[in-house]
Amino acid sequence: MSYQVDLLISTGATDPDRISDFCAAAGVRTINLDLPGSRSPSVVSDNYSGARDLTRVILSRIQTEFGVLEPLYFIGGRLSDNNTAERLRGFREAHAELGLEVPEEQLVIRGYAPEKAEAALEALDLPRRFGIFVNSTITLEGVVRWMQRNKRGGKSGLRFGCFDFDPFAARLPENVGMAEQDVPHMLEAVFEMIDSPPSSNILHKVPCILRLPEEWNEAGRTLPELTPAG
Repeated sequence: MSYQVDLLISTGATDPDRISDFCAAAGVRTINLDLPGSRSPSVVSDNYSGARDLTRVILSRIQTEFGVLEPLYFIGGRLSDNNTAERLRGFREAHAELGLEVPEEQLVIRGYAPEKAEAALEALDLPRRFGIFVNSTITLEGVVRWMQRNKRGGKSGLRFGCFDFDPFAARLPENVGMAEQDVPHMLEAVFEMIDSPPSSNILHKVPCILRLPEEWNEAGRTLPELTPAG
């Protein structure tokens, strides 16, 4: 390997340290992208802040449109996944700011696959109007299928926010916001590390881009202040 490769970028690897160890034995540098490791420098999205800000948006829109301030549902991801863990931390923090505690049964973390999200929603006894934090655009496919089949969307149905951006789903009336990962700046940070290797295995976090629906941006509207529970 050392005769053919100068540097390896581990992108979305679930066990990046194992890859780093393998490469280090051959004298090859590694950089982790998207999922962090402890044995090489890493560039990741700031999943915690992105999820916290997105959760604030969903809670605000639920209170404005439905007249209630209640815990959201969190759907998608894997608890062993760093990105999910950080997003869940931000999700809980946004609730805690308002004196809300999320019931465990509203944390539906059974993988990213659309069919798993769809099946999970079918099995839940859901209220008529509620909000969902969707942890992936892949998971969102299952949420949208369930929503359309059960006619749970529209003005009187659910509202969702999604971590990561999908240009088609962004136009759905049920969407209230999306946290887009800033891939260009992530790649820029990676190339800086290639040109100027850091002296330690740093973790570089890149802020996400919070995208609100077009009608909010065009009107220059701001989200109303949330009223804490109780």
